[in-house]
Amino acid sequence: MAVHEHRALTFDVVGTLIDFEAGILNHLRPIAARSGAPHGDAALLAAFGRAEDVQQRLAPELPFTQMLEPIHRRLAEELGLATTDAEATGLAESIPEWPPFTDSVDALRRLGTRFRLVALTNSDNWALRCMARTLGDPFHDTVTVEDVGANKPDPQMFAYCLGRQSTHGYRKEEVMHVAQSQYHDIAAAVGLDYTTCWIERRHGDEGSGATPSPGTVTTPDHHFTSLADLAEAAGV
Repeated sequence: MAVHEHRALTFDVVGTLIDFEAGILNHLRPIAARSGAPHGDAALLAAFGRAEDVQQRLAPELPFTQMLEPIHRRLAEELGLATTDAEATGLAESIPEWPPFTDSVDALRRLGTRFRLVALTNSDNWALRCMARTLGDPFHDTVTVEDVGANKPDPQMFAYCLGRQSTHGYRKEEVMHVAQSQYHDIAAAVGLDYTTCWIERRHGDEGSGATPSPGTVTTPDHHFTSLADLAEAAGV
């Protein structure tokens, strides 16, 4: 099914639309520098990804926002970073400052002229409100962990979101899930027989950055390296 034939797009937000790696690094770089730890950006992001993997397995019901403090503490211990309680809680508090990817706002504006846009995020409602403002409030509907009580890749997230869209007359085959995370989104959505679009934000970069490694890469229905490319493919 071609991109333009869909009627609704569900979006992962953190990492697909919001450059969370930039937000994380803006928070961690000063701490690493003060600690005198010889860790570059790649090491900081990889440690974050490992810590998130552990945290999500320990408390899969928690919103990503609430995972950030224990993730911060775990990666700081792993890397030998001297940190404070305020810095541990400050990572989540910095979410309003996390930037969008350079193409996100314009591409979402264009896509919104053709499709129903739905945020499907592991964040809580407060964080999504912050990020939606950053993105120009593009969403027609939103689904968060607070709504469902589970995190992606849990199938409950996708089922709840689809149920909400079906009440507005959207069938499963008309909905495409758009995401950068193989770990949280693409593999799970493909396994549930959703149409998927992988926005490979880390195209050309080694590793999986601040996202836990998926182990293997799942082939999506559509694959782009930017949201702007998706908008072009949709003809908007």
